[in-house]
Amino acid sequence: MFKKRLPPLEPLIAFEAAARLLSFTRAGEELHLSQAAISQQIRSLESSLQVRLFTRSHRAVQLTNEGREYQHTVAAILKQLVGATTDIQNVEFSRHLVIGCDQALAAQWLSPRFAQLRQLLPAVALRIIASDDYSESLGPEIQAAVLHGDGQWPGFHAQRLYAEEVFPVCSPDYPHQQAQQDWAGWLLQAQLIDLVDNHWNWINWRLWLSGNNIEEPLGNRNLHINSYPLVIDAACAGLGVALGWAGLVDDLIEQGRLVRPLTQSLRTELGYYFICRDNLQDDETIAQLRNWLFEEFATSRDCK
Repeated sequence: MFKKRLPPLEPLIAFEAAARLLSFTRAGEELHLSQAAISQQIRSLESSLQVRLFTRSHRAVQLTNEGREYQHTVAAILKQLVGATTDIQNVEFSRHLVIGCDQALAAQWLSPRFAQLRQLLPAVALRIIASDDYSESLGPEIQAAVLHGDGQWPGFHAQRLYAEEVFPVCSPDYPHQQAQQDWAGWLLQAQLIDLVDNHWNWINWRLWLSGNNIEEPLGNRNLHINSYPLVIDAACAGLGVALGWAGLVDDLIEQGRLVRPLTQSLRTELGYYFICRDNLQDDETIAQLRNWLFEEFATSRDCK
């Protein structure tokens, strides 16, 4: 696509030097080319563009309006190309690690611990791919991941970090005093914030209530969001009651931004897992990441 529409690189370099120096001779000296070679490359570029870039006199050259406009773009692009080339030639990291996770874990748990992860692996170039789409969070470049599920991911070795536990959460400012006297009645009338996504294994309000032997119809369910981090943001803002996943909302509860208005919860056979490709189980960097994750989750869960 680009090859048919872009001139060769050499004439662009010659043009940038000549335009900056306003001299074919000085451009040639800078690029270790003759004045004639610079002039030929400029003529070739003008012919390719079908635009006159310079006005020429016996002793000087000047940019045309079109040449001046073109100079700004060409100079900026060449500068960026030089910078990108320098960056890729001076990568100091000896190892790259690509980690996948879902959006919920990335926003609620991993993001506050980025500095710790960076400190854990200072010589490793980290790339984190946060997506609720398994084609991305478990794509071909992923080496390790932290995901919610049943532990069955073909081609990956899975170890459960902790079991799933789900419970209602809300802002301390959301009216929740009645929950202590009649938790089911209060919850059925509360403004419930619904997570709506394509994951078959994420619990919704109906499943949670049925798991706690409540089959009555739900009351207020007029706020539906397809992003769990936004669901939690809405709960923190006092807009209603959300389902909180242990591990994902623990920090917010500890900070006082969320509360558990009732003690009831629902535990399942699912959970969050550390997974890595089968052929990387004994990799030293993967082992460091795995050990850190287990320690961090154990510490955070023990404190709750």
